[in-house]
Amino acid sequence: MRIEDEIKLTFDDVLIRPKRSTLVSRSEVQLDRDLKFRHTSLTWSGVPIVSANMDTTGTFETAISLQKHKMITAVHKFYTVEDWKQSIDKLDPNFIAVTVGQSDEDMQLAKDIFKLNDNIKFLCIDVANGYREDFINAVKRYRETFKDKIIIAGNVATREMTEALILAGADIVKIGIGPGSVCTTRSVAGVGYPQLSSISECSDAAHGLGGHVMADGGCKFPGDVSKAFGAGADFVMLGGMFAGHEESGGELVEDDDGVKYKDFYGMSSTKAQQTYYGDLAEHRAPEGKKVRLKFNSFIIIG
Repeated sequence: MRIEDEIKLTFDDVLIRPKRSTLVSRSEVQLDRDLKFRHTSLTWSGVPIVSANMDTTGTFETAISLQKHKMITAVHKFYTVEDWKQSIDKLDPNFIAVTVGQSDEDMQLAKDIFKLNDNIKFLCIDVANGYREDFINAVKRYRETFKDKIIIAGNVATREMTEALILAGADIVKIGIGPGSVCTTRSVAGVGYPQLSSISECSDAAHGLGGHVMADGGCKFPGDVSKAFGAGADFVMLGGMFAGHEESGGELVEDDDGVKYKDFYGMSSTKAQQTYYGDLAEHRAPEGKKVRLKFNSFIIIG
């Protein structure tokens, strides 16, 4: 074992130092960005905030709300092609990402969805462990198949794998191992990396190759989103901050006092595994938990 004794940072460890500004009001801040990518001629303009590809946040309903404000929804991978057919006409192809895994079935699902609307720009390849050699090979296969798409791949947390995924064909690498509010990977598996340092180091590696990074997890407050961008993130993916709303997935329950809650859980939790795979595999321990969030009406009012 090699021990790294260099100090690494999370969001709670830092503050943004105030500086002089010519802006009179925060309303003057321009959130839109215009981005080009390493592997495709496609460009994108919008607000680089992304609703996470979890079944409680990456819903069609969330996408319809967020696209009005030019934000992206990474639609979760458990929708069928028939589900997509029913909603595809309501979705802006500039502000959704098709999420899949790395299997042949996932590849076919992506093909079938893009047949419904080939103007969809983003493809998100999402796996539990982005450090496997077969994942790098999967990214290569996806790049060969979807040459004109903006490919997001992850998750990883270190610069060497960020570089490997970009060289394999990813335009955007998803950064974060275990920082999410309903992720327990760090305590169950003992694996992870302090998120702010991870964003800083991985963005430096990605930008040197003409790639981008998407910070995924750990943002509990709006200020954390600002810190993620300050550390070098090109996009910030949010789960818990978009959960618990009318558009979100998850069971809606009401307690004896009439207070409403919605379920929110990690995609490696027992709840998610039982829902989509029948049960947790014998060799696996759950690396996520289920919580109940107070119901918050619509994500965006007005």
